[in-house]
Amino acid sequence: MTFQDFNRAYSQDRISRYLTTCNGDKSKAMLLYKYNLRLSQEIFTIVTCLEVVLRNAIDRQLTTTLGNDWLKDSVDTGGIFDSPRCQDSAQIIRKANRKVLALGTYQHSKLVSSIDFGTWKYMFGSFQYRVTGRTLLQIFHNRPQSSAAMQYNNTYIFNELDKANTLRNRVAHNEPIIFTHSNPQADTTYILNEYIKILTLLTWLGYAPHAMFYGLDLVQQICDKINKL
Repeated sequence: MTFQDFNRAYSQDRISRYLTTCNGDKSKAMLLYKYNLRLSQEIFTIVTCLEVVLRNAIDRQLTTTLGNDWLKDSVDTGGIFDSPRCQDSAQIIRKANRKVLALGTYQHSKLVSSIDFGTWKYMFGSFQYRVTGRTLLQIFHNRPQSSAAMQYNNTYIFNELDKANTLRNRVAHNEPIIFTHSNPQADTTYILNEYIKILTLLTWLGYAPHAMFYGLDLVQQICDKINKL
């Protein structure tokens, strides 16, 4: 593909920052764009694995404490999420439940898998964490002990999940992940920091990320190529 066709396909506004960071080298700009796509693919795989592992761990914990249909029951009248403070999450769960019911037979597992990452993240928000019984930190059983200097509490977990959720949405919306607002040049620092945080969360959940992603995880290799370009 010629640069002219490439520029027309992806838009001049989108490609301009790649051209700038490559000092006007069109071939390098095209290659850098492709590296960003490959890196986005890799990161999306990692984040979605965290999403699945997280929701399954939350579901196991709350099924034990709240019952087999805890998610559906949570938004019934008088349910734990039937509150103005949980309005957004409740609407998402109700909408997902209607879709599951429209398929024919209700299945709890289908409802769980229909809920988005953001809703699971908010399980560690102050209100949701309290009404679910203040037990969800138990799923991160490998997290460090809190200290006066650092509290690994539900707020900390919420903030870390929020960063992962933000990264997931950036990739899903085709935003470049090798640029930040404060740095017009390509930089892998942000993505590598978020990558390490995601692996840390998986470790705290009781999994070995390098075994989980064996043969799949090329994040560091692609970042190295970007840094050498």
